[in-house]
Amino acid sequence: MSSEKFIKNNTALITLITACFVVLISLGVRQVFGMFFLDFNMDLGITNTEFGLAIGIQMLAWGLTGPVFGAIADKYGGHKAISLAFVFYIIGIYFLYSGPNTGIFFQINLGLFIGIGLGGTAISIPMSIVGKHFPLSNRTIAMSIVTSVGSFGYFISPLYTTYSLQNNGWEGTLFIFMIFLIIGFVIAFFVRSPSLTQSIEKPNDQTTFNALKEAFKNKSYVLLTAGFFVCGFHITLVGTHVPTYVIDRGLEGWTAAMILSLVGFFNIIGSLLSGYLSTKISKKIILSAIYLLRGVSIILFIFLPASNISAFIFGATFGFLWLSTVPATVGIVAHIFGTKYLGLLYGLVFLSHQIGSFFGAYLGGLFHDLYGSYDYAWYLAIALSVFAGIIHLPIKERAIERTQTI
Repeated sequence: MSSEKFIKNNTALITLITACFVVLISLGVRQVFGMFFLDFNMDLGITNTEFGLAIGIQMLAWGLTGPVFGAIADKYGGHKAISLAFVFYIIGIYFLYSGPNTGIFFQINLGLFIGIGLGGTAISIPMSIVGKHFPLSNRTIAMSIVTSVGSFGYFISPLYTTYSLQNNGWEGTLFIFMIFLIIGFVIAFFVRSPSLTQSIEKPNDQTTFNALKEAFKNKSYVLLTAGFFVCGFHITLVGTHVPTYVIDRGLEGWTAAMILSLVGFFNIIGSLLSGYLSTKISKKIILSAIYLLRGVSIILFIFLPASNISAFIFGATFGFLWLSTVPATVGIVAHIFGTKYLGLLYGLVFLSHQIGSFFGAYLGGLFHDLYGSYDYAWYLAIALSVFAGIIHLPIKERAIERTQTI
């Protein structure tokens, strides 16, 4: 093996491993905010609507800054974008437990600062950087590994948070989270974008403006972007409001923690399988099936009698479908347009996801406060499953000739 190829392969491997740890830390912390609601309610006087609004702001900030961090990563390197985002994430957690943390400050800390931090540390930016290092033949597999390791954070975080809330309180738990984020800040230094000599693509002198113009004139890109709105609505509705929903139905608080852990565990399997299948069959068919099956999972969850068994089945089935959308979605973007502007273009698709996340978080809390239940939020989630299952079918998975990869 030549020294150049050895360096290229090792850079890709190091980037893959460190990106996995970044996503594990970032998503692990993000997954459990719903478990803090009762403490926020009792100690800070935060209502369900206020909490849902804060999570909604967080999702919007995450989505709006994703393309910005993607552009930074595309131009200046992934490590710079991720490190900068970790600074905001750390500040948000710090002030949430130690600074002014009620009223508008609660919205700024949990919503704005942490949302900006997620914009560069959560799955979209690290995954797009990893995607730049791998060719079309195994790109979705590499990206699914990042997703699945992030899912392991989903699995262990609720279990640890349950223990820590009981023994350290919510302030102590957030302090420990901040330590993990500082570790993530250090690891981010190694998440490097490929240099020109390491690139796996043909040279592309396309400008950012032309890349955006080309993308939004592409019907498949628009449909994919619209579909990802539904993904955001689903997972944020579940992640934010399931802890309260299961208690409303007479189940114990530990059941909610177990649901979130099962989501994380089975998402590992689902993400890896999605990444593998994306190399074998049509990615749009995979996405359509995922969204329709999510609707089935929700229907069974809300209409079957409340029990731990039905709750655990929901956690397993919905977890299997949780982030399995991501490798196929990123894979389609990279396949059509190439990887030069992958951070930016996927960042814009992810913005749609986060707009959906805002509505999933906010409407869930609003419906609960207005009507005393989450029923209307679940009905909307089911309707959106059907919508997303249909609109992915016309997508054309065909690379633009200019951006054919090697």
